[in-house]
Amino acid sequence: MYFCTNIKLLRKRKKRTQEVAALALGFSRSTLNSYENGAIANPTVEALINFSNYFKISIDTLLRVDMSKLSDLQLRELELGYDSYVRGTKLRVLATTVDSRNRENIELVPVKAKAGYTAGYNDPEFIRNLPTFQLPFLSHDRKYRTFQISGDSMLPIPDKSFVTAEFVENWMEIKDGNAYIVLTHDDGIVFKVVYNHISSNKKLLLKSLNPAYKPYEVKINEVKEVWRFVNYISNEMPDTGLQNPKLSNTVARIQNEMNKIKDLLGVQDVRSNGGND
Repeated sequence: MYFCTNIKLLRKRKKRTQEVAALALGFSRSTLNSYENGAIANPTVEALINFSNYFKISIDTLLRVDMSKLSDLQLRELELGYDSYVRGTKLRVLATTVDSRNRENIELVPVKAKAGYTAGYNDPEFIRNLPTFQLPFLSHDRKYRTFQISGDSMLPIPDKSFVTAEFVENWMEIKDGNAYIVLTHDDGIVFKVVYNHISSNKKLLLKSLNPAYKPYEVKINEVKEVWRFVNYISNEMPDTGLQNPKLSNTVARIQNEMNKIKDLLGVQDVRSNGGND
């Protein structure tokens, strides 16, 4: 059990002294110190409930999850109430990276790394070797990843576009008709419009924007990760003929971000010698 280390970590994250936390919990400081140091090996049910209510985290999570191995983003999600044990689902521990300022990176999964990602999506070493970057207009309080898509199933989003998406921890929050990156064992990374049928038949319905492709279902127990579409970057210019200066500026900014990603891919090619093919 990880109870003693977890409650100490959570107390420090709340920036509470033992005296202040003990008062709120209805314990003496020495009793709380005994819990945190493991001197009290078997906390009572009443004590477990008190700790769960104080930190707003389920008893199962306090006992069974080693929170010291969670990223800062995952800890913040737990503290905000996104506790998957409370929802009755397995806690999804996401392999991630941070920059020198301890901000969540955006990892880039190029086409050549798609097969490797299917096997190594939860391998910290694999994720650490992916190119990383930041987008200044995205929140640092959320987790994003960029996937290069292939094929024409999601036209008008063109082949080889870079799709940036936000990690979805609670799959019950998948919204019908929105676009998501879905990772499954058999199909790997796919980019589709998703319909949430988890409650009715424990499946997701995946639909392409291109009507030439038929919709299909995947069982929820075959799904490994889900990422909500945020934006995409492409080197194909829209064929609109518009002369709007604002549109021209937006296109120029997107093109600049595309060039940065190409530079990152070039660096990765040199470092890995194409090892993800």
